[in-house]
Amino acid sequence: MTDAGLQRLDHVAIATHSVAQGYELFCGVLGGEFVNGGDDLDLQIRTLQLRLPPGVKVELMQPTTPDSYLARFLERHGPGFHHMTLFFDDVEKAIAELTQQGYELVDTDLTRPSWRETFLRPRTGLGLLQLADTTLRWDVSADGVTAEDVLAGRVLWRDDRPVLR
Repeated sequence: MTDAGLQRLDHVAIATHSVAQGYELFCGVLGGEFVNGGDDLDLQIRTLQLRLPPGVKVELMQPTTPDSYLARFLERHGPGFHHMTLFFDDVEKAIAELTQQGYELVDTDLTRPSWRETFLRPRTGLGLLQLADTTLRWDVSADGVTAEDVLAGRVLWRDDRPVLR
């Protein structure tokens, strides 16, 4: 993957029935700090990203409707690891290199310059891997958005950024 320029592991995502419960564990007990989160109306999920020392992020994901893909995932697999997100300099180059090496990619979306992504199918990637490139900063909190706002459902994802409803 030398041409694609792997930058870093951005976060590990955990599927849960309650981001509030995960927040208690990862912030209250383990000392994490809030980074971002909100409700994605299209995906029907609530996310909450937390930074753990020395800087690795965990993303808690909760379904907001009983028929979301994440609700189905939780029914089949229960709470736990959902995916890992890796940031690249150029996700299109990563796609080309992985495809050339025989890996199967799904749900590729290159339409938004601020967030371009693809997923390495779990059976070929040892679990679901999200590969992305982005023009946005994901290591800083959005102005005026708190963990309490996310937990109360007062934050929506709009144009790849969390905003208060």
